[in-house]
Amino acid sequence: MPHETRLPGTQITGVYGRILKFAMKKMLGRVPRSAEVMWHNQTVFKDMMGFGRKVEAWNKLDPNLASFATMVAAATIGCSFCLDLGYFQAHNRGLDTIKAREVPRWRDSTVFTAVERRVMEYSEAVCQTPPTVTDEMSAALLADLGAPALIELTARIAMMNLAARNNVALGIHSEQYAEACGLSPLATYSAPETSLA
Repeated sequence: MPHETRLPGTQITGVYGRILKFAMKKMLGRVPRSAEVMWHNQTVFKDMMGFGRKVEAWNKLDPNLASFATMVAAATIGCSFCLDLGYFQAHNRGLDTIKAREVPRWRDSTVFTAVERRVMEYSEAVCQTPPTVTDEMSAALLADLGAPALIELTARIAMMNLAARNNVALGIHSEQYAEACGLSPLATYSAPETSLA
């Protein structure tokens, strides 16, 4: 049974709405409930989608690292929709789905390289309020990736924060895209250990 969103969906109408529904059905197989929720404010929805398309065109960061970083951000924020969609997109883009499946438990998984772990640790740190990024994290990633890719990594994580926090606040949940295309279920999220002072 699907979760109910905090706002009811509304019918997607008009010429742009028809084009949007066609594109979403082609890309995702169906129109997401989140689109029906966001259609209440078409200007915000269009602007967020437009910026999202621009983000997808960035190319200074390895696509697998970009996927893992945004999936960690989604898991950290608690956006099941974003996490499921990220896994689905990794599959559709021919990325490493074995590793993508393990992203929610990246700390405990043995499939990731040292660079991938540093990227995911950084992603998690960016998502904290306030961010807990250290000079050491940034320096290591600067050495690993270079300045253009580090800037892109940070911006991708920030964009995922926008989308994930928006979805969580509106009660938008996973729509089981990964399951629908036969992917193994995502690993269970493992939260970072916190020290008690």
